[in-house]
Amino acid sequence: MESVNQDSHDDYYLELSSDPIRFQSVSCLTNVFFDDSKQQVFAVRSGGVTGVSVKGPTENINFRMEDKGPVISIKFSPDMNILAIQHNSSSVEFINYSPVTGLDNIEYSQSCKGKNATILGFVWTHGNEIVLVTDYGVELFQVNPEKRSVRILKCLSLGVNWFIFCPQSYLVLLSSGTVGNQMQTLHVTPGNLHKLTKFEVEAGTTKPGKLAVYERDVALAVLYGTPCIILLRHQPGINRSTGRASVYVYTVHKMTTIKRSHILKLDVSGKFAINVVDNLIIVHHQTTKWLFATVALQAHLKSLQTSMIFDIMLPGVSDGTVMHHTSVAPAKPIRPYSLKIGGATLSNETYQPCQLYSPNWVVFQPNIIIDAKLGCLWYIELKLEALTKLVTDKELLVEFLMQRTNAKQILIQVLQNFMTQLPVSLMDMPVIFDKLNSVYRNYLEGEMQNQIGTPVQNNIRNTSTTIDNYKYKLLLDQSDMYSYILSKFSENTIEPKMIIWVLLEYIRSLAEHGIPVQHYLYELVITTLVQRKAYYQLHQLLQYHVVADSKPLACLLLSLENLYSAAHQLALDMLKRLGNAHEEIIEVLLSKGHILPALRYVRSVGMVDQVSDRKFLEAAKATEDATLFYSVFKFFKQRNLYLYNATTSTKGERYQPYIQHYKHLFEGTDNSSSSDTNSNDTAVSSVLRAITQFDSAVTWNNAEYI
Repeated sequence: MESVNQDSHDDYYLELSSDPIRFQSVSCLTNVFFDDSKQQVFAVRSGGVTGVSVKGPTENINFRMEDKGPVISIKFSPDMNILAIQHNSSSVEFINYSPVTGLDNIEYSQSCKGKNATILGFVWTHGNEIVLVTDYGVELFQVNPEKRSVRILKCLSLGVNWFIFCPQSYLVLLSSGTVGNQMQTLHVTPGNLHKLTKFEVEAGTTKPGKLAVYERDVALAVLYGTPCIILLRHQPGINRSTGRASVYVYTVHKMTTIKRSHILKLDVSGKFAINVVDNLIIVHHQTTKWLFATVALQAHLKSLQTSMIFDIMLPGVSDGTVMHHTSVAPAKPIRPYSLKIGGATLSNETYQPCQLYSPNWVVFQPNIIIDAKLGCLWYIELKLEALTKLVTDKELLVEFLMQRTNAKQILIQVLQNFMTQLPVSLMDMPVIFDKLNSVYRNYLEGEMQNQIGTPVQNNIRNTSTTIDNYKYKLLLDQSDMYSYILSKFSENTIEPKMIIWVLLEYIRSLAEHGIPVQHYLYELVITTLVQRKAYYQLHQLLQYHVVADSKPLACLLLSLENLYSAAHQLALDMLKRLGNAHEEIIEVLLSKGHILPALRYVRSVGMVDQVSDRKFLEAAKATEDATLFYSVFKFFKQRNLYLYNATTSTKGERYQPYIQHYKHLFEGTDNSSSSDTNSNDTAVSSVLRAITQFDSAVTWNNAEYI
């Protein structure tokens, strides 16, 4: 562990990574360079003669190179096989590199094509392609390390003041024009440069020789999968130390057009820097310190150094063309941080507090902060747990968390807390459920499209967000809601009627979004009502089909008969409505000893030739009713004769117990087997008479079922 974050129990929602990338700090002998494409720091000592150290997320490289003068810029190609070095303003040198052999001893170079042009910088793009940006235009080259040659691929002429590059979207933003308020964006593809539409930034009143927009005030990022240009703007004509600042967000549509879509209200003045973390725009605010300020005033100014957090996916206030946003949470400073220094052993370790928002800080995209004087590279990180305490709007908090990476457990915890606050959260829950199920429905539609390969009609209610991409939203399905939230209610903290309301409200939301409700949610409703002895409510929910019919629910109702006697009949009604539960209905009737009604039901649904005769014979035998057993035995004997056309159809070993029981009951009363064979009408009539006599023993809500 290189460092430590202080104040473990706090409300800071931003912090520096605990294990920074350490490099040799800048000095009179060491220059430090950063390649934001590969996130590598180059520490070049004495022009490279005494060594070059490269530190990155996965790299730790050291090599030496020949001193050819001061280094202006140094970067590795994407595959780390070519090192590009700029020593002057007109050319770039290349040296092949191998992890085994190190740098090659042969160099080759490329001068910019524009006469009298000055190279403002270069970036590696696709493979071994490199873009040189000069004050006269942009040039795309391909470097061949095997042949040690460079060839031109594309060249665009344009007056350039400065440029920035985004390695995620391969966009290059160029500042042009006399006052630098004209913005030209290029999209770099393999072997080509594509111009996007130009846009202008309001210039205001600028002093001679000053630009309206500087590189430090612009950042390129990808927000929710869409390339964006983030531009810091002070009120035109007002000093940045006194005027109110805003951040403009320009959205790049389909790599063709650029439109200003969002304005972030800062409502403060001073110096600013921008990071992007998890699709959030972080604006760091540093007040302008007075050189001769008192200690007390400096402490006050330090307390004003804070960061703000913005989410363009959240609803804002629209003026018809642009969406205006405020900070998601109150401005807070980055969590205090201490860096480990010295100490060969644990006992000798000491920690030095770091100055936050230091003048030595340089911010890079998307989430990098470098202090070259300390020799540290940090990643700015988000603490969602702290944010949940600061965002008071419940609906806003849920929508915010749904758009964060790895926030599922935190969102579940937030929803659990909402449930403990009922009925305070009563008005928020329907909207929150709708937000969750809107994403759930979209996910199900996507799954269906993947399976059948055709689009599914989308009936999800449209949201007001400009970038409406559901793949960046967190999914909580029915299983999650049941396992972590809806089944975790405590009657000690929540009134039972509130539990029922929440369950039904969630089911309502699922139904409105066209999502089939899983049976375990209905089971939870039923068991909760039974526990409350709210049998009248239960009866109404079932009678008016608020609870959907299913076999598992019918089985649950059957199990509740001891608590609510009508549950048995409700279960039978539900099974009958399903239309595919004939066997289950027969089993229920037999288990209750309603054998003749079961036979009537078998006949009514045309299953006489399918049911098991032994099952009925066993049930009839168990009743110890001789007349009933006689009727059932004769009925199935005639059925088997009809089906199998065999006089021995009931004389196998499996029928012997029932034949013996029959003989025991009616020995001597039925002497002629031939009479049995030829008396089909008599046997059936006997069964029907017995069934008619038995009808009065069973009550059905819907008499036509049996």
